[in-house]
Amino acid sequence: MQNPGEFVREQVTTVRGKVDLFTGSVAGTVAAERSKVAATGSQVGEFIREQRNAARVSLRELARVAGVSNPYLSQVERGLRKPSAEILAAIAKGLKISAETLYEQAGILDRRPGNPDTVAAIRADPSLSERHKAVLLELYDTYVREHAASAPAAGTGPSAPTPTRSSKESA
Repeated sequence: MQNPGEFVREQVTTVRGKVDLFTGSVAGTVAAERSKVAATGSQVGEFIREQRNAARVSLRELARVAGVSNPYLSQVERGLRKPSAEILAAIAKGLKISAETLYEQAGILDRRPGNPDTVAAIRADPSLSERHKAVLLELYDTYVREHAASAPAAGTGPSAPTPTRSSKESA
């Protein structure tokens, strides 16, 4: 027969083992989520830095326009902080780009359909206003969706009817 002290020690050891397994699982989940946030933060930060350099705006000037501190913006660019949607909108305004662009980079919005190089080229064109870029991107989206919708309907396979010439065309 087991004495009460041994029984309690055995139970405590069992509980500690289960707690250690649970905390290890939680720690792994937290670490995975943290790396996702860091990857997204790094991606949007790199994009902000590229846009800032292309616009020839200093870190200090962009921070002032966006209403954030210099160190905070620096941390965003280095991927150490993930800015809120409001901060992204303020940064976009300071960079004279659409907030949607930054929201996509941050993973807040889904990316637009179509070729990412085409979308990037439209967004990067300095001769276009933000309004022109938005209109072009909307048109591009429409064409891409229409093409995707018509591709299966066009029926390019063997069951597709072959074009015939009318009697007027033959004459």
